[in-house]
Amino acid sequence: MINSKLVSLDRYHARIAEVMHNVHKVMIGKEKIVELTLVAILAKGHILLEDVPGVGKTMLVRSLARSLGCSFKRIQFTPDLLPSDVTGVSIFNQKELCFEFRPGPIFGHIVLADEINRTSPKTQAALLEAMEEGSVTVDGKTRLLPSPFLVMATQNPIEYEGTYPLPEAQMDRFLLKLKLGYPGKDEEIHMLSRVQQGHPIDQLDAVMSVEELLKLQQEVRQVHVEDSVKEYIVSLVRATREHPSVYLGASPRGSIALLYAAQALAFIRGRDYCIPDDVKLLAPYTLGHRLILTSEARLNGASVEQVIDDVLGQIRVPVVEEALKS
Repeated sequence: MINSKLVSLDRYHARIAEVMHNVHKVMIGKEKIVELTLVAILAKGHILLEDVPGVGKTMLVRSLARSLGCSFKRIQFTPDLLPSDVTGVSIFNQKELCFEFRPGPIFGHIVLADEINRTSPKTQAALLEAMEEGSVTVDGKTRLLPSPFLVMATQNPIEYEGTYPLPEAQMDRFLLKLKLGYPGKDEEIHMLSRVQQGHPIDQLDAVMSVEELLKLQQEVRQVHVEDSVKEYIVSLVRATREHPSVYLGASPRGSIALLYAAQALAFIRGRDYCIPDDVKLLAPYTLGHRLILTSEARLNGASVEQVIDDVLGQIRVPVVEEALKS
């Protein structure tokens, strides 16, 4: 007898593979980053991309939006940007003698918040409600954002002058923090060959519809997570709060983020259950940006990456029984 659940899972996995293949027409040598970006999209989370200019952050967002058939909006954050420039504004219509709401660029499926740390904290805060609630409130009226909704924010780690560091509450809203990094030599040569006659993103077509993406997001939440894996997640998060080098550890939102991300990764890899390796792989990306080290630890050269490695080495990894995987 054919297991319909397994057939559906194989079909979903094939569709996700099509999306990844489509994005790789633009992004060369970034297989892991593309997979992690899809993890965030399927887990209904947001991404913070921290890297130097010119490594393809914008191209990654645009190629994903095109592949998924989603609308794409871009916000260039500057010191003089106002909250209304993000959320929208009500304008008086003299003909109709009433106020009309003009939606801002936040009203898109996939929104690129470029150089988010270059704008004031007041404007940064305009994103908080959108990222957490999927809505914005303007003139006392709450308006729902389109679904699916993903904010992919970028910040430059080098040019600190004229920037406003993101507060802890803002950082905690991001499901993952990623770094693209420079391509390898062969990958960069391959990239030059691809763009020589025109950029490949101009020929990129959608391989998935918005409706199908929403269906996949629903299916991800059905991925089984054994109690021992949940306990493993909580133990890792609690260990970050007790580490001697950490001033502020990951919040309970970090536990939820790690759970959702693990479900999405398992789903992308064709499984309807999570394993501890999913959690271990995702821990640095989901927890790292939620930690604040003590001043003494920073002076001694400690890093968030070292803390996460310590925590992963301290907590016993549970064994998921094969019988529970099927």
